[in-house]
Amino acid sequence: MRIASWNVNSLKVRLPQVLQWLGAQDAAGTPIDALCLQELKLPDDKYPLAELEAAGFHSIFTGQKTYNGVAILARNAAMPVPTDVVRNIPGYEDAQQRVIAGTYGDVRLISAYFPNGQALDSDKFVYKLDWLKAMIEWLRAEMARYPKLALLGDFNIAPEDRDVHDPAKWEGQNLVSPQERDAFQTLIGLGLVDSFRMFEQPEKMFSWWDYRMMGFRRNAGLRIDHILLSADLARQCATCVIDKEPRRWEQPSDHTPVVATLTLG
Repeated sequence: MRIASWNVNSLKVRLPQVLQWLGAQDAAGTPIDALCLQELKLPDDKYPLAELEAAGFHSIFTGQKTYNGVAILARNAAMPVPTDVVRNIPGYEDAQQRVIAGTYGDVRLISAYFPNGQALDSDKFVYKLDWLKAMIEWLRAEMARYPKLALLGDFNIAPEDRDVHDPAKWEGQNLVSPQERDAFQTLIGLGLVDSFRMFEQPEKMFSWWDYRMMGFRRNAGLRIDHILLSADLARQCATCVIDKEPRRWEQPSDHTPVVATLTLG
């Protein structure tokens, strides 16, 4: 099973790139079985269900106008219709559409768009920390219920300095603060594994680059998109890579896909 995460920064704009990437993976003999998307930026009635179904994928999604929104695309040929679908964090009142989860066979997939946090002295940062607490408590219960669980998404957290192109330049900003990194480590403490760091990786591998200041050309990025796996799935993880190719295309998202390959028995 190949699972991927991609913040597309508007599915309306980026649908051609999503279809192109899925088609290229299929043509290469490495089809994507489940793709978790973030920042759909469209309401549910504008979701391109027909186009994705024509490409061979069924979807679960939750969106809103202009901001946020998450989805899980699953390949018809390989994935059953999901059960136990959950939208947003149960018990946490929030108008922002940031979480969707479904169970495919015995594998629980969660697509999440973590808050950005804006700045350490902002209300949005307070909201981010509050949201993270709620997310961690819900995941604790989810992991007890689903031994085979994968959390995929844009975490808006660079876990370590090696995940930042210039740590000194980012000091004191959101995405890299001690509070956010502590929350990431709490997720790891639940028993989740950062699949990317299970393998030897080239240095300076990032998943997001600012559109401004030629960020991608200078590789001035951050690794903030992650695939975290429960212990049962981590044992079956063969590879995890960042695919930078879509960031080179016309009208790209500022993020690029992260892909993990699981050898499920």
